[in-house]
Amino acid sequence: MTRSLRKRQSRKRKPDNSSVDIKDKLAQKRKARESRRKLMGLIGFSLFFAILVGVPLTFTVSPKIGGAVGLLIPLFVMCYNYPRTALWAFLIYMPFSGTVTYWIGGGNALFQLSKDAFYIPGLLGLMQYCRSKRQSIIVYKPLLTTLILLITCALLTLFLVNGFKQFLPTCDSLPEFDRLLRDANGEPILNAQGRVIVTPCKESIPFAQGLLGLKVLAGYIPLIFCGYYLVKDKKQLLFLGRLLVLLAIICCGLALIQFWMFKTGRCQGTNHLGGSQLFKPNLDAKCLVGGAALYSPSQGQIRMPGTFVSPWHWGWFLVANAAICFSVAFSDTAFFWRNCGLVGMAMVFINAVICGQRLALAVVPAVLIIMLVLTGKIADFKRFIPIAVGLSVVLFLGFSFFNPDFIQERIDSFVGRWNASPPYLFIQEQFDFAFRTQRGILGHGLGSATNSTRIFGKVSLVETYHPKLFFEIGPVGLIAFMIFVSHLCFLTFKEYRGLKDECLKSFASGFWVFLLIISYFPYWYPLDTDPVCVYFWLFAGVLLKLPVIDKEEQAKLKAQKAAEDALKKRVKIHRKKPSAI
Repeated sequence: MTRSLRKRQSRKRKPDNSSVDIKDKLAQKRKARESRRKLMGLIGFSLFFAILVGVPLTFTVSPKIGGAVGLLIPLFVMCYNYPRTALWAFLIYMPFSGTVTYWIGGGNALFQLSKDAFYIPGLLGLMQYCRSKRQSIIVYKPLLTTLILLITCALLTLFLVNGFKQFLPTCDSLPEFDRLLRDANGEPILNAQGRVIVTPCKESIPFAQGLLGLKVLAGYIPLIFCGYYLVKDKKQLLFLGRLLVLLAIICCGLALIQFWMFKTGRCQGTNHLGGSQLFKPNLDAKCLVGGAALYSPSQGQIRMPGTFVSPWHWGWFLVANAAICFSVAFSDTAFFWRNCGLVGMAMVFINAVICGQRLALAVVPAVLIIMLVLTGKIADFKRFIPIAVGLSVVLFLGFSFFNPDFIQERIDSFVGRWNASPPYLFIQEQFDFAFRTQRGILGHGLGSATNSTRIFGKVSLVETYHPKLFFEIGPVGLIAFMIFVSHLCFLTFKEYRGLKDECLKSFASGFWVFLLIISYFPYWYPLDTDPVCVYFWLFAGVLLKLPVIDKEEQAKLKAQKAAEDALKKRVKIHRKKPSAI
């Protein structure tokens, strides 16, 4: 057989890869063209309706309302059609929503709900996508029982308590004389505490208040579903951690600039005001970013809002990001991003000291210590010691720019506040108030102690989360909620302990400890506060997805190992084969 004949036969045996590559490229171009055509059609459709609705509102109501509605329509359309992109945008926008609300929207209620313009259509779009692909919307069925229990209790309160109040006469329609319940002699009837019993009446819209209260209580629970489908693999889990750390560094950097502007007098703050205004956050004192600020150093009063609407929102952002930066610093596979997590931890710690929020000053270091112990990182000396040394150096450099007297003043303020009103006594007083005023097993009604619902009716001041739940949905509702979050913590713990990939297990341990802390945290109301409530439910969904990702990673490792073994075997056979002479 001649050499030319052999070449011809070998060409016949080889598959024609060039035609296959051309077909793939053509298919990709066709797909890209169709996606561009769809995108342009959606943009044109949404802009048409935005102009159709927004322009009349601009001239009849106000330019801001018209512009906001005109912007929301295309945003809803795009987010519904691109749900995963919408959810990523939701996570990015949320830390800056307070700045947008007060610097662009002027505090308008429509702008306060702007973050939900990403979340709600993104959620609906992702649900529709899963239905079309026949993927389960109930991502974890064992959790369904306790969730149904919580929702049932909440709906009973909504319809039986808020719904009953809706049919009461308005308080304004009753004369003062008729509002008092009287005996046969016309004397006012007193209760056991010696107070006058008043005829039940409604103020504003109790049912609408209940609906908004239900949204605050359970509106972000579907983020479990979103987190499950948003993070598809290990690469996207790393992207999630890195994105959140980057946002924390940017927000903390803006807060440091805000503090510098207050300190140098570029922002006036509240130090020039008089009376009680020296001790209250004020929207007129906002500076660079965020909303209401309090800066009265002459009275030892500093409450900075960072990029959020209020100082206590900013405090909770710092608490949440202490856990997030910790997880990235100890778990990320890249050296650069582990250092970014370290820088994020340091910036969060510095902001916890200078922002004036005593809660952040106490809880941020406590969260870091609890996570070190419960995740077992303190025993990993190879990783713990370099990070501890690096964090100490970064903190030393950071605090070297501040006056030691200022730091001592912040610590003294915290200690003085603790001594004046110890948190455990404050929580006890809140529970006593909730018990004392309780009228039935279903509570006073959803939203009756939630600040954001005060536009629909009178709100009672209950400043800790579990007493607030007891006040709103009664003892049965509080028990149902605690059963649900306890069940969630148990299931996520069971799932993450079975992970084999070290990176996934490390991230999961950090996320789970965050869930554990927030579920049982007794002070204030973290699960009513952005962004803690968002991160809480999102991380729960991610934790439930990690076993699936872990199986895929283990399958990849097995396939890679099998390929390496086959290659080694082939090389070994080739070496043993005698060479032709």
